[in-house]
Amino acid sequence: MGYARHAATGRRRAWGSRHEERRGGQEVSALVEFDGVSKSFRLKGRPVQAVQDIGFAVQPGEAIGFVGPNGAGKSTSMKMLMGMLRPDQGRITLMGRPAADERARRGVGYVPENPYLYDYLTPLEVVSMGLGIHLGLRGAAAQARAMQWLERMGIGYAAHKRVRNLSKGMTQRTALAHALALEPRLLVLDEPMSGLDPVGRKLVADEVNAYRQRGGTLFFCSHILNDVERLASRILLIHQGRLRADTPMTELLTHGDMVVRYSGERPLEGFAASGPGIWQAQVGKRQVPQLLDGIAQAGGELVDVQRVFTLEEWFARIVQGAGQPDAAHG
Repeated sequence: MGYARHAATGRRRAWGSRHEERRGGQEVSALVEFDGVSKSFRLKGRPVQAVQDIGFAVQPGEAIGFVGPNGAGKSTSMKMLMGMLRPDQGRITLMGRPAADERARRGVGYVPENPYLYDYLTPLEVVSMGLGIHLGLRGAAAQARAMQWLERMGIGYAAHKRVRNLSKGMTQRTALAHALALEPRLLVLDEPMSGLDPVGRKLVADEVNAYRQRGGTLFFCSHILNDVERLASRILLIHQGRLRADTPMTELLTHGDMVVRYSGERPLEGFAASGPGIWQAQVGKRQVPQLLDGIAQAGGELVDVQRVFTLEEWFARIVQGAGQPDAAHG
């Protein structure tokens, strides 16, 4: 079971950080670090390069969205991070220790895409047991805290059902409740919205964002780009086993054209009809203030200003620019 662990620290990244802690008298910072990591497999008798020379670090307080097409190397990277696979080359540290070291996973809450929970237990027993094992919390106190988290995940009503009778989405939320109840320093999620309906996705996103606001650090992979935009402060894009982009979300959101719409009797220069009495124009972001002034001076009423550029477009441009995947696996 044990998807979440408690209490550990990180190690100092060679190029430094403003956020530093100590472990054994040594300054530390990055909670996750990949340094020149490569991994290959043999598939049907031929070598397949799953991950090739990738490097990045996750600092305390960040929310990293790890994205890429199917077969890009995301799953392989996640498994190496959690000690389930070892790299052929390079170094991976988790909480300041080698990722293969069992102690590295203390202080980490991990939820895989398909979490395994003992099917004869109930969600209340799953979360309570985790609190006992990792935090020493037992009895009524553990059950009260477990129930609180199940309710926050919207499945308090299923607290006494057997796991074997839960849907995929309910099982996913049970595993997330288990991880978050332990208050980990680092939350690692593999496809956290998998199997969730729109209501469940919003609820989980709200709880994960609340965890971040409490000072938690998030590293997750997802193929649902709307959820990535909702959760991530920085995006890593992997394709064909290589890291193709490492970009702050704020930078992405400031790119691209804007569509300005207003209502008025006649169009200003450059505007075209988009409905009865509604006019619109697509312009660069820097032109928006000038257009808004012009609309106001002409007596028009602003309807909205919307960004044209989307995360999906950014993703597609990078992936298509790199060509079709032919080497990565997982």
